[in-house]
Amino acid sequence: MTRQPIDELLAQLDRSLGDDARASEVTAALGRYAASGAQDWRAFAHFEADYYARNLVRQSELFELIVLCWGAGQRSPIHDHHGQRCWMAVLDGEVSESLFTVRDGPRAELSPGVARKFSRGSVAYIVDEMGWHRIEPAGGRPAVTMHLYSRPIRTCAIYDEQTQSVVTRTMRYHSIGGVVQTVSRS
Repeated sequence: MTRQPIDELLAQLDRSLGDDARASEVTAALGRYAASGAQDWRAFAHFEADYYARNLVRQSELFELIVLCWGAGQRSPIHDHHGQRCWMAVLDGEVSESLFTVRDGPRAELSPGVARKFSRGSVAYIVDEMGWHRIEPAGGRPAVTMHLYSRPIRTCAIYDEQTQSVVTRTMRYHSIGGVVQTVSRS
């Protein structure tokens, strides 16, 4: 059986995300993959009509690799990463990232930060110390991103804009290993 580019990426992540995790190697590997024109990620790319779709490629105790599919107008809530490192590679389209500072309390305080755009082949990196963020496709068109979390994230904190409070959300997958699940929503 011929190894696919995504298999090579996963092998590199296994090597780079051990006890002496090297962020620069991870960023470079994701960037090479995203810019390569590889199409094997499409086996994991499932869209959902009402909400962006989180599609699990692989999970280990070291990391989880997810393909996120963004329909036009869909966006993530403003969220943290539960103390984990997060890389985002753009596989198709263009996405906007808006950073925020959130101070929790009886009424959470939200302060906007910088906004950036990333196009196909770009890699972004964030940790909670940099702030919270929101991701959405740019230009009114769908987009596909690959997210790597080191270590896997089971829950995260989100800023609920309606109640102006911080709440905990359990993370779910729209598909696992390319197979769509019956429960969706993240």
